[in-house]
Amino acid sequence: MRNAGKIMIVVAAALSLAACSNGQEPSSYPPGGGPTYPAPAPAAESSSASASAGEPASGQHECTADDVKVTGDFGAKPTITIPDTCSAPTKLLTKDLKQGTGAAAANGSTVEVNYDLVTWSDKADKESSFGSQPAQLTLSEDQVIPGWVQGLAGIKEGGRRLLVIPPDLGYGATGKGTVKPNETLVFVVDADKVSG
Repeated sequence: MRNAGKIMIVVAAALSLAACSNGQEPSSYPPGGGPTYPAPAPAAESSSASASAGEPASGQHECTADDVKVTGDFGAKPTITIPDTCSAPTKLLTKDLKQGTGAAAANGSTVEVNYDLVTWSDKADKESSFGSQPAQLTLSEDQVIPGWVQGLAGIKEGGRRLLVIPPDLGYGATGKGTVKPNETLVFVVDADKVSG
């Protein structure tokens, strides 16, 4: 009889865990090119990501790109609202807020962008190029953070995209300037020009 009780506990625990599993499959679409799902996991997860400044609150589900609210038109500084009802995502999330019609960016492309950065943990606006000179950069990991290289792939000239970047694809354990170590980054990026 004792063994039957132990078996019932193990079966109940297994069913509980199965009910909590993520049923979504990674998308085969390029970022922003289809339904909004988390991007595939990077080859090596950073051990520092577990101590993230945007660490999940106990019992909360991870946010999706649709949970982050963005208002404002292309070319104007957006308002980014990070929810309190879910935790920081641990995978790169992208969402096209406005589809572009020009050339598409790829690894190695030169892009001219305006962007706004809000950090997850304090919901603070940290940096913006709106209202000043657009940033010109090359989409390669020796020029920008990996979250930009992966998250801006496929964005078309004239497009606006939301990027939610986990620490291991952002500034990592060192942080940068006013951005704390292990911070989840939320960018809205307007692709003004794409070449190459």
